Amino acid sequence: MADDTPPLPPLRDIIRRHGLAARKALGQNFLLDLNLTRRIARSAAPLADCNVVEIGPGPGGLTRALLLEGARRVVAIERDERCLPALAELAAAFPGRLDIVPGDALTIDPASLVPAPRKIVANLPYNVATPLLIAWLPSIAAFVDFTLMFQKEVAARLAAKPDTRDYGRLSVLTQWLATVERPFDIAPKAFVPPPKVTSTVVRLTPRPEPQAPCDQGALERVTAAAFGQRRKMLRQSLKSLGDAARLLHAAQVDPTARAESLTVTEFCALARALTASVR
Repeated sequence: MADDTPPLPPLRDIIRRHGLAARKALGQNFLLDLNLTRRIARSAAPLADCNVVEIGPGPGGLTRALLLEGARRVVAIERDERCLPALAELAAAFPGRLDIVPGDALTIDPASLVPAPRKIVANLPYNVATPLLIAWLPSIAAFVDFTLMFQKEVAARLAAKPDTRDYGRLSVLTQWLATVERPFDIAPKAFVPPPKVTSTVVRLTPRPEPQAPCDQGALERVTAAAFGQRRKMLRQSLKSLGDAARLLHAAQVDPTARAESLTVTEFCALARALTASVR
């Protein structure tokens, strides 16, 4: 930002002073390279007119990058109490722009923390990244966008198209509501400690309207059944939902097709048929 940016100690000094060794049980892998954290923050731009919710800031590497790149306000949810004093120091360096919420992000509604317009930007802990995203999807329209870091293989599933190896339930549920971009990858060596996998930054932008109308609960049930037995034809894999033949006929979907070949729109048709069948 401008020349009034406060002097900040190196993150390694912060980690050493507060004894913040990353904990595997919390899915922690700290990203200390300010060039990379600022690149993530720039991928989430524009920030100046938005309130940002960050998940799992740890020692505050991405947090300080968001502030330096001009985020109007950042609210960071941190489960690890060891990190709170370090984050409090950062909040003092940026008066009125950083608030810390101690707690588990899986139990907190991020939309309730800040007024609109709002974004979520986070280096998500690997062990809760997918559950967090699925929990946020029902209220995705409350956000301008999400800029999130996932394991590369999870990012591939988010963006996958039909008839590809990575296409699955997560692809359908996400793309039904959002467009998916993958700005860049981050190598394991950039983290402390280095994970065993490459990470990918993903930007999810809510669609003005879902790709097709349907009930989200029904869509979740249909995709769970279909991809739960993805090698089988739909007339077999959807039997757990009731009369599979009737559902497929109502949705005008080929009963000999397999889950991986259906488009998001076709899954929505199946979800509507399921909803109609239980009325």
